[in-house]
Amino acid sequence: MHARQLSIFFIFFFGALGGLLFGFDTGIISGASPLIENNFNLGIEQTGFITSSVLIGSSIGALSTGTLSDHFGRKRLLLISSILFLLGSGLSMAAVGFVSMVIARIILGFAIGSASALTPAYLAELADAPHRGSLGTMFQLMITAGILLAYVSNLGFLHHNLLGIRDWRWMLGSALIPAVILFIGSLILPESPRYLVESGKINEARDVLHELRKNTHEDPDKELSDIQKVADQPKGGLKELTTFARPAVIVAILLMLLQQLVGINSVIYFLPQVFIKGFGFAESNAIWISVGIGVVNFVCTILAYLVMDKFNRRTILLFGSIVMAISIGILSVLNFTLSVQNAAIPTIILIAIYIFGFAVSWGPICWLMLGEIFPLNVRGVGNSIGSAANWIGNFIVSQFFLVLLSMFHNNVGGPFAVFTFFAILSIFFVIYMVPETRGKTLENIEMEMRQKAALKKAVK
Repeated sequence: MHARQLSIFFIFFFGALGGLLFGFDTGIISGASPLIENNFNLGIEQTGFITSSVLIGSSIGALSTGTLSDHFGRKRLLLISSILFLLGSGLSMAAVGFVSMVIARIILGFAIGSASALTPAYLAELADAPHRGSLGTMFQLMITAGILLAYVSNLGFLHHNLLGIRDWRWMLGSALIPAVILFIGSLILPESPRYLVESGKINEARDVLHELRKNTHEDPDKELSDIQKVADQPKGGLKELTTFARPAVIVAILLMLLQQLVGINSVIYFLPQVFIKGFGFAESNAIWISVGIGVVNFVCTILAYLVMDKFNRRTILLFGSIVMAISIGILSVLNFTLSVQNAAIPTIILIAIYIFGFAVSWGPICWLMLGEIFPLNVRGVGNSIGSAANWIGNFIVSQFFLVLLSMFHNNVGGPFAVFTFFAILSIFFVIYMVPETRGKTLENIEMEMRQKAALKKAVK
């Protein structure tokens, strides 16, 4: 790899590290929560709240970050979120009971929410148009890598009370390592050239663009003048979100809600419980299945990274929706018609196919498009709204999945029938509402949106 390409890769690697911590801190609790429950003598509701308290912090972190990043810059906010990751990881490792653990997890949630609202916009603003798909996919790739690392860390530390410190403390504390790397990275990363233009720092923006576009076929000076044209548009502030950018807001919210309502996090958070409760598997076997699914998730996201710039975003989304709808639709039918013993292996295979469908499409593309579809001067706020919708969807799925499972007497066919409905709904959503953004600069996307809005106004 050319030295220049290498440093570009490092910029995107560090930029996407927020995704790794996002995945790690959401995945790690699946192995640690039963141990914490025993250690602190907690009830099921308390354990559930420790898991979902992260989502409370994430929603607040996601909503507050956008306006702040539009005001203070993407880089500064990334640095603050890395400090919150360090604080939350350290406090959760040292927690002495239910209350201190919840506080630590809410702080971690702030960090995860900030990273989820900040990173897609930051990566989209650094990337050139032809490579924005693959580079934007790095955020989702890092999330899946983080989840997989969390599962491996859970297996590695399980029953190992090193230096007299409980195993779950090591599991939660291991998040400090990527948090330190993100902290160092956020000190050396460049500021977004789009943000610099918005702030009137044209020369700094030119320097960053020339540095980023070396060895590409893109013209950094033309890109800079396009960014300036967009930045010089009359500012509508938040009013833009309810006027010409309203279609972008609706698409962002529905993309992010549907990404969760197809049920992905029920698999990420609760897969061991599904196989223990639904199929009577031993705990260690159930954890191994979740590691296997984590590997499938990660490998398929690498595949998405490789193909993202070769196909239209809408085509990939449609493909994913169809694969998910068919695989979990069949899974539901099988679990209602076969005995538990006969349904177990087909269920594992169908979940793997479902994960493949999600990981090559809805997993990366929702985060990618979130960074693409908003106008420059409300991009941070727009990303916040989309990201918060994602966390709300996540909260709904994670709160109600086990309830649904018990309503159907631990038959996984029930919850997955509900997810199938949303997977089918997602097909129509892509066909009728999702715009195509592949190969266009962020400025082209914004100008098209402004022209459409002007046309509508003229017709009225």
